[in-house]
Parts: sequence; C-alpha cells; structure tokens
Amino acid sequence: MRILDEVNHEIGSLVRAARRVAVLSGAGISAESGVPTFREVQTGLWERFSAEDLATGEAFAHDPALVWTWYRWRQSLLLQVEPNPGHSALAGWQRRLREAGGELSIATQNVDDLHERAGAEVLAHLHGSIFAHRCAECSEPAELAAPEYDGLEPPEQPEQPPACACCGSSLRPGVVWFGEMLPLKAFELTSDAIRQADLVVVVGTSGLVQPAASLPLLALERGTPLIEVNPEETEISEVMDYCLRGPSGTMLPAVAESAR
Repeated sequence: MRILDEVNHEIGSLVRAARRVAVLSGAGISAESGVPTFREVQTGLWERFSAEDLATGEAFAHDPALVWTWYRWRQSLLLQVEPNPGHSALAGWQRRLREAGGELSIATQNVDDLHERAGAEVLAHLHGSIFAHRCAECSEPAELAAPEYDGLEPPEQPEQPPACACCGSSLRPGVVWFGEMLPLKAFELTSDAIRQADLVVVVGTSGLVQPAASLPLLALERGTPLIEVNPEETEISEVMDYCLRGPSGTMLPAVAESAR
C-alpha cells in the first residue's frame, strides 16, 4: 500500500494504460455534494427514531406512512444538491474511454442519482435507488412524480403510501433495507465488471458495509491494481495498491485527467 497526496507518475501510467476500469463508489462522494447523512435527517416527525429503526421492513409494516414520508422527504433533500467535480470527472472519463473503445463501469452503494445527473451511466445501484418505487407485495415497479416537500422543513404529518396499480398493496421505496439481500443482478454485474477490469478505483466507501465491502477483493485475487480515493484510512485500505488521501472532488479530476 502506498499512501499519496497527489496523483504520481505510477498512477498516471496505470490509468492511461487501463481500457476496462471498474469504479465502486460510496457515501463519501455524495457527502461532498452536501447530501445529508443518514442520521442528519432525524428531525421533526422522526426525531424520536434512529435511522436504523426506520430503514427496515419491520418498521414499514408497523407504520408505513411514517417510513414512506421519511423516504419521500429524503428524496426532496437530494433534489436540492448537485453533482460535484468527482461525479463529473468519472462521467468524463467514462465517455472518453468509450470513445476509445474501452469501458468504465460504475457501481455505487449510494441511493442517490448524482452519478447520472453528472452524465454517467451507472452499471449497478447496489443498495437500490431512493427515486425508484415498487409494490411491497408483488414488486411491480411504479413511477411517481417528485415529492412536493420543499426539502427544508420536514412535513407536519405523515402521508400514506400510494396503492399499487396492479394489486392494491402499498408502494415502498426501491432501496435495500437493513436485513434485506442486495439485488442479485446488481451484485453479479458489479462482480463481473471487477473481474474483467484492468484497474479498480474505490471511492468514498468505508469498507464496513457488507457484502459490498468484499467486492474489491475480487480484484485482489486477480492481481488487478487497486486505487482508493478517500480522505481517511478505511477498513479496506490495507489491501489497496495506492491510497489517495484527499476529497474525491479533488482527487478524481486529477486521476481522470491523467488518463489523457
């Protein structure tokens, strides 16, 4: 493991040579856009609850209106923020690689859409998307308009989730709750992308949340170079070849620029 404060010649050479790049992103890249953390939104209706208490199937079954409204309000918070230079750098790198006949695959643990809004195509949302909705019973997907909350003050009263157009049961957020399995297709697509990559970049993830945290080990098994971008040491830093210690909004543009 080499800890660096800036992109050096070795990393630049790896990046320029790479034709199949896999990127795994976590909460850190979104935090730089001002996305509130899981616990920072516990106000108003939800101040008596921990985030972990609300992000479960049991909580939804007990009080669907409370949980549904919490997620819809979080959607409104996410709509107030914009992609940062880290998101934009990945989108530009992906576009340039494709034009050159290569591929950059992005798998994210984040439930926001900031990668997409920056212009990138996301291979997999490992923990689902807060902007997706499906039936809690039959799993039929549903399209909903954006929430009408202002993104500032939490609502005074919870609203009941809409009914599924197919079976009449309640809709639920399209995220992975505590105790639920990751979507199998998303996990398999990410695993395949990492196995086929000649460079893997891990951005803004703590390495604590399993099973997503184990995915970089697939590259380790194949001897694929691993680059971590994170201001702090993480649980997976020791298996990385290079650790860039700085914000992704600074480091990723430098990494992407070195690919030119």
